[in-house]
Amino acid sequence: MADVNTILLFNLVMNNPIVRNILKNLNQYCEIDEKNRLEVCLELYTGVRKNACMKCKISYKFVKYIIKISSLIFGTDEEEIKNRFKDVYWRRGLVSVLKGIALFGINRPFTPGAPFQIVWNITRRCNLRCKHCYEDAGKKDIELDTNDAKRAIDILSKSGVVILAFSGGEPLVREDIFELIRYATSKGLYTAIATNGTLLTKENVKRLKESGLGFVQISLDGMKEFHEEFRGVKGIYEKVLEGIRNSVNAGFFTEIATTITKLNMDQIPKIIELAEQLNVNWVMLYNFIPVGRGRDIIEVDLTPDEREDILRFAFKETCRRRTDILSTAPQYARVALQCEGEGIIPTHFYNPNLKGRLKSLASFIGGCGAGRFYLAMEPNGDIYPCVFFPRDKKYLIGNILEDDFEELWINSKLLKELRDKNILKGNCGQCNYRFYCGGCRARAVNYFNDHLAPDPGCINNKQIWIELKNKIIARVI
Repeated sequence: MADVNTILLFNLVMNNPIVRNILKNLNQYCEIDEKNRLEVCLELYTGVRKNACMKCKISYKFVKYIIKISSLIFGTDEEEIKNRFKDVYWRRGLVSVLKGIALFGINRPFTPGAPFQIVWNITRRCNLRCKHCYEDAGKKDIELDTNDAKRAIDILSKSGVVILAFSGGEPLVREDIFELIRYATSKGLYTAIATNGTLLTKENVKRLKESGLGFVQISLDGMKEFHEEFRGVKGIYEKVLEGIRNSVNAGFFTEIATTITKLNMDQIPKIIELAEQLNVNWVMLYNFIPVGRGRDIIEVDLTPDEREDILRFAFKETCRRRTDILSTAPQYARVALQCEGEGIIPTHFYNPNLKGRLKSLASFIGGCGAGRFYLAMEPNGDIYPCVFFPRDKKYLIGNILEDDFEELWINSKLLKELRDKNILKGNCGQCNYRFYCGGCRARAVNYFNDHLAPDPGCINNKQIWIELKNKIIARVI
């Protein structure tokens, strides 16, 4: 009960109109200091910056007071806060949180003032032919040129995005990828790349390191025979393993990404074991989504029982291993809470250990992050809630160069609906875990063409899945 009272007290302090209005006024770009005023205040607070314009100095006093009050409420040491937020990316994240409170209030789940992460499918070109590819990659399509791509990065940086992940297609086939990573890093963005690993030669890894990249995600769906058959090209397995080793040896935060289907679910323990042997930081178990070429193999999707078993296994493994196991299946957080394990509450992007701390925070952090914590961007700059949403005008939010990005984030009707877990249909809208999970919105869209529909992959929607089976066999979805 104590943690609930703490949340209520924090809500009372931060979610009142006066504080929110002050935060709104502070959320301005300071032309003198060339940064968001809130970020300047945090730099003063942590000692990273010694001086600032008069308006920022005055604003700093209020921000300092807010942090002090918050630290007292949550029982956090203020020096620990200062040390943590000396990191530029933590500061940008906190600015986004404060901006989110100003714009949207403190809601469950929480919406920051800008997406924490943009996944940019920078190209559709690819050197593989994966059976499940959401982008139906392999061909050249309209891409922003280098100058326009930099303009897009400027917009994302100024709006307060924390992480920019370059994906594809295969991002390493784009000739200017190193230049774009370097530019994004210089603009204060934490940069990541999602790659099939075949082009992670020592030379390319060195160039990525010199460009300022921080995170490397490498796809591996199973052992040699299966991985090569699923990815459509023979002889790539050793190249992928070499790419993983090169990434780890270069000091990158390295993640193995695995899409789980009926075809490889038995290989998940081997992949986790291999990841630990290779000193990989994370294994991300991706939900299979029947979009793009994935629609051609819709019958390999897991049943609700199979998904539940895999998530329970993954949670037990992450509690005992050095390598963290995550999943894009939002049910993972619900599984953890029901397991009453080590206090770890997995989310899409992190495994926060809330043991002895505030488990109530999990309902603010967790759940499907589509349109709430992240957005997807296409090669031409079109924006969608998630990379797994179909490229349909119904789900197009806007374009990075043609529309006001911050206006889209704040006022898009589609995004507002995705953030409201109380309007979800069926069991997803009634579930006691809707703020921790809420179901995968991309699965709802691709099975029912409705972003508010129930996620048929959840154990609580087992009856819906049973009714879908005949349609899947007949391929009428």
